[in-house]
Amino acid sequence: MSMNIETNSPYLMKGALAADKSKQSVLEERLRSKPATDEELMEVCKSFESYFLEQVMKGMEKTIPYDDKKNPYVDYFGDVLWQEYAKSATENQGLGLAQMLYESLKRNGLDT
Repeated sequence: MSMNIETNSPYLMKGALAADKSKQSVLEERLRSKPATDEELMEVCKSFESYFLEQVMKGMEKTIPYDDKKNPYVDYFGDVLWQEYAKSATENQGLGLAQMLYESLKRNGLDT
């Protein structure tokens, strides 16, 4: 049995946009709410760094010339791949953006 996945499907595009807006809404809500502890504040900062890295990676992928030989499954599951890469990079080493943001928020008293 053969499956044909239309990579430019409006349903896939709407789903990806909805997922990005959903993640953005969750991050905004977490930043607006008062973090109870330093650990929660750091977790919000790491979430932001992860989201930022994911968006950078997606933007970088758009610059790759595929010459119409891109695997349709990469189109379908690519967002999950970038999410996991970004999460892994943030947890393992990161850019240091989460730490700088955390220190800035603590210094300026925005955590209270």
